Amino acid sequence: MPNPRVINGLDELRSLIGREVGVSDWLEVSQDMINRFADLTGDHQWIHVDVERARRETPFGSTIAHGFLTVSLLSELSRRTVEVRGDFKMRINYGFNRLRFVSPVPAGAKIRARFTPQKVTDNEVTWQVTVEIEGQEKPALVAEWLGRFY
Repeated sequence: MPNPRVINGLDELRSLIGREVGVSDWLEVSQDMINRFADLTGDHQWIHVDVERARRETPFGSTIAHGFLTVSLLSELSRRTVEVRGDFKMRINYGFNRLRFVSPVPAGAKIRARFTPQKVTDNEVTWQVTVEIEGQEKPALVAEWLGRFY
């Protein structure tokens, strides 16, 4: 796993607005991950957990990851990709703007995320995030991801 790109302070982050600052390595979304997410959330819809039925009855030919599993993986993908250091103790997830699930993520597919800062204030950052699926033209999701610094 590559080391994350270190951005030293909010001024440096501001200087990078509109420029892609990192692309994560590929992460496989396994059926086991999907099943565990289903158990944690109680979302056992068959398109996620019934491998045989999904193979027979969906246009995807396999089960697919929950959209919210893909969103949840952004924390890990960002940790691997970008580290913003500065005069703050922590950063927290503040939410999303314009989150869209563009394409389903089939079980066993690999995903990666691209990160571009769009707006930076003294205590908040808005990232443009695109999650790609290996071998597919359309992304899994696109979003504006909000983070706060404390």
